[in-house]
Amino acid sequence: MSGIYGNGVSLTEKMLDFLWTRETVTLNNIANDDTPGFKSQYITFEEELKERLSEASASGSPRKAVAQAIDSSKLRVHTTRSETTRLDGNNVDMDQEQIQLVRTAYEYQYMLNSLNNDFSRLKNVARTF
Repeated sequence: MSGIYGNGVSLTEKMLDFLWTRETVTLNNIANDDTPGFKSQYITFEEELKERLSEASASGSPRKAVAQAIDSSKLRVHTTRSETTRLDGNNVDMDQEQIQLVRTAYEYQYMLNSLNNDFSRLKNVARTF
């Protein structure tokens, strides 16, 4: 499939994994809103991917290097230690978590639509033969 779409499908797959994990972490934060001492978590991925892709595009064989950069980019879960504004030590901001949840849902749907459109175009091309 990478011969037809380049690295697009693997990048979309990686982004879907990232968005799924971000939604899971956000839902965990929301579920622990009333847990005393709970510290919210967040995911980092986009900056690492951006950095790896920049390095890959400067290499001699960018297509292969980009594929490697996509595969080697990892999700990282971090815990927010500061920003406690409540007396019970919990730092979950429900407004921000709900915004993040909606944003993630829209991004996930956009990525699925993009992938479906790619496969629909491939299916339409295959029908002409």
